[in-house]
Amino acid sequence: MPPHGRRAFPCTATATSDLCVDLIVRLLVPHASLSHRQRRFAHDRWGVMSRLNGMARTYDIVLFGATGFVGALTAEYLAAHAPEGLRWAIAGRDEEKLARLRERLSGAPDVLVADVADPASLRELARGARVVATTVGPYILHGEELVAACADAGTDYLDLTGEPEFVDLMYVRHDARARETGARLVHACGFDSIPHDLGAYFTVRQLPEDVPLRVDGFVRAQAMFSGGTFASALTQFARGRHILAAARDRGRHEPRLVGRRAHAPLSTPRFAKEVGAWALPLPTIDAQIVQRSARVLERYGPDFRYRHYAAVERLPVALGGVTAVGAVFAAAQVPPARRWLSDRIKPGEGPSASRRAKSWFSVRFVGEGGGRRVFTEVAGGDPGYGETAKMFAESALSLAFDDLPETAGQVTTAVAMGDALIERLRGAGITFRVAASR
Repeated sequence: MPPHGRRAFPCTATATSDLCVDLIVRLLVPHASLSHRQRRFAHDRWGVMSRLNGMARTYDIVLFGATGFVGALTAEYLAAHAPEGLRWAIAGRDEEKLARLRERLSGAPDVLVADVADPASLRELARGARVVATTVGPYILHGEELVAACADAGTDYLDLTGEPEFVDLMYVRHDARARETGARLVHACGFDSIPHDLGAYFTVRQLPEDVPLRVDGFVRAQAMFSGGTFASALTQFARGRHILAAARDRGRHEPRLVGRRAHAPLSTPRFAKEVGAWALPLPTIDAQIVQRSARVLERYGPDFRYRHYAAVERLPVALGGVTAVGAVFAAAQVPPARRWLSDRIKPGEGPSASRRAKSWFSVRFVGEGGGRRVFTEVAGGDPGYGETAKMFAESALSLAFDDLPETAGQVTTAVAMGDALIERLRGAGITFRVAASR
């Protein structure tokens, strides 16, 4: 084997199997006789079969961006919790950094060199893996080539993005191809948005079926962010018009929901007696992810509404937070100010282990429907890094090894992994509990 465990990728028959899928659907089942929904179903069924029958890959999981702050934490978690026989690799553009990381890890994963500036290396990465998990962001700048490579190769894809524009554009550009090949494209597999998506899913399962449901989520956290997270936030703040345009484009491509309703309106600030705190609307990607799970899963009922808040005990603290975010947003619109801010915390930097050990999060949910009211909670430690690495790694392991529903294309964590991932996260120390019901 070459130095540092670096390995070459074998050739695969993915392209041939993808072509067969398309020919079978087009020739055996004439498209003219099928509705849009039936065509999607046919591609989904054959695509999933293509993925399951074409898994003779070198690796179960490849972690791309492994030397970044969250990437290294994810690699350490995988090394410490890998099931026996896991075939995995760490990947990135700097072989020396990867080799140094590998020396710290048990199980000695292979080292693969790939770069977002070299699409051919990303295609090779995707063809050699069953699951590719990437921490390389901001995703709107560095993510699409890998999504495209995984969609073409029938390879499951995971990321940590909280960028609505990126998720919407990937749906428009690559969902159809991923459905054909059987690839599952699962975004937001960290604190954005697993606690919120799976927490709402967990709450819905405590409520009656086939009735209108209302769920509110209230987020509390004490944590710091890394340079990579800060860079992604600055990028989003500077792209407001692009975000709106991508959302409109997605709306033109996404099938309409017939016979059911799922919505996530942005509410107004209020004092929420149910949690004893001021509730400030959070315009993050989390509510969109919850809404998309509700669109797909009929368990959410005929009329589902989700509202997403930050819970703050003291109003002055809430107002101060809003003012600070507004100031950063305004500065991000001016290129010199944006560059100055981006130099304050560099990607790859983050809080110390002692600081992370003091961090925590709690998302409390209040769900109502069919005459029943339930209070649930998802809680854990350091949300941005320790728990995000845990969620990310367990999501990759779930896609690689768990018995999951047959899905393909762009899907949420609740749709793709649901109960299986909740059980994994519970086993890893993240709380999912029913606090009260009546």
